[in-house]
Amino acid sequence: MSELNVTVTIGKEKYKTEVSNGRNLLIADEPETMGGTDQGLGPKELLLASLGSCTAITLRMYADRKQWDLQEVVISVNMEVVPSSHQQTTYIKNHIKLIGNLDDAQRKRLLQIAELCPVHKVLSNPVVVDSNLLP
Repeated sequence: MSELNVTVTIGKEKYKTEVSNGRNLLIADEPETMGGTDQGLGPKELLLASLGSCTAITLRMYADRKQWDLQEVVISVNMEVVPSSHQQTTYIKNHIKLIGNLDDAQRKRLLQIAELCPVHKVLSNPVVVDSNLLP
């Protein structure tokens, strides 16, 4: 089991947030319509970006290993949250476009591989979030 660590910091500027893994930095924010300054992707957009980028990377790695002619992967990810009386259900659609000289069997296999990306696995299984206050 490997542990990943990300540090998120927000100051007084609404709602600009710095996200760091200790090596890289990105900005998350809310759009102006939500009171933010729209300097970065919103938190839910970052979640979708995680799935899309993980899927694309997984497909690239697999196609490279198989030496398949996959020229480009374009992924569009969208999310819809449907509330109900007891809970909400979140639907995420991962639309994948494969560009290259691929036959039907290769395309079918790549779709199977897409669902094996690590972020897809995380989102498809139970997730436990444990929040606590530090001194």
